[in-house]
Amino acid sequence: MPRPSIRPTNAHFSSGPCAKRPGWRPAVLSDALTGRSHRSKDGRARLAEIIDRSRALLGIPDDWRIAILPASDTGAFEAALWSLLGERGIDALAWENFGHTWVDDLNRHLRIADTRVLDAPYGRLPDLTQVDFARDVIFTWTGTASGVSVPDGGWIADDRTGLTLCDATSAVFAVDLPWRKLDVVTWSWQKVLGGEAGHGMLVLSPRAVERLERHTPPWPVPKIFRLTENGRINDALFRGETINTPSMLAVEDQRDALIWAEGIGGLPALIARSQANFHAVERWVEHSEWARFLAEVPATRSTTALCLAVKAPFWDNLDDTARQMFIAGLTGLLADESVAFDISAYRAAPPGLRIWGGATVETADIDALLPWLDWAFQQIEGRR
Repeated sequence: MPRPSIRPTNAHFSSGPCAKRPGWRPAVLSDALTGRSHRSKDGRARLAEIIDRSRALLGIPDDWRIAILPASDTGAFEAALWSLLGERGIDALAWENFGHTWVDDLNRHLRIADTRVLDAPYGRLPDLTQVDFARDVIFTWTGTASGVSVPDGGWIADDRTGLTLCDATSAVFAVDLPWRKLDVVTWSWQKVLGGEAGHGMLVLSPRAVERLERHTPPWPVPKIFRLTENGRINDALFRGETINTPSMLAVEDQRDALIWAEGIGGLPALIARSQANFHAVERWVEHSEWARFLAEVPATRSTTALCLAVKAPFWDNLDDTARQMFIAGLTGLLADESVAFDISAYRAAPPGLRIWGGATVETADIDALLPWLDWAFQQIEGRR
């Protein structure tokens, strides 16, 4: 096929850190409280503003607590695991790398003996009907490394006695999350709103707060994960008084992203932008001679982490090393052409492509990228 003539205006399709919002420039950080203490009156007000804007934008209930924590989504989710678990058995759902990371924590580090793992290979979900909501349930909403998402919250019991702990970092701001079904939700700034890395958000339901204050974990909790003081929830933490020192540049960047999101129409507009990007790729995949979604069931396909695999029979004739080399050649060619950066599949996933389709990506750039994928595939195939 001929070399495409139109390139994406923004070739940043990485799944984390993700593309900055349209129109972003370093000048938007000019009001950052650099050189100021985050514990000053102004610093605390800026951090509280992030919490308040996040609550309003996402429709988080007034009685759910929100905190800013260190170490991105990982730190926020680890804080929940270390602080809340140990009271009862656990059902842990895992269908790609990040779900298995939490399973590893439960088994090797927290060593919770009564842990039941419901897993599935890349491209599929576990059987959600097997989840026991008398136990604590741990899951990712969207598997960033597989592009497989739970379809909705209908499978979560309203009369559960255990807690639901949801890693929602590739879903929040792209899905209308059912907050009343979720007791713990975490995400990072670097995902759907394209913020800077290093900071995570933690949301706790009243049921989760009650567990925190009733239950003392059987292991020592590191300071960086501590959500309570003297057996009571640390209220200051949920007003923006962070455990450690945050980057005020990153705080300002997140503030800018939230204001942008509000200005374009809030959560419905963010969801619509992600869906438009997904549908552009979906239409292309329907007619592609070589690409397919890694997620096998259409209802479970993420609208943010758009993970693609190569169809048989071509792919079946390559061993794993040859597949990795093929994808490296394809993505390397696209990067050399300044068409797409960082779109290889996650390192632990099957070799393939992963295109970020979150709200900060313009659909016009997705549309411009797709012919280049066909061109690059043909070029690398021709070299074999």
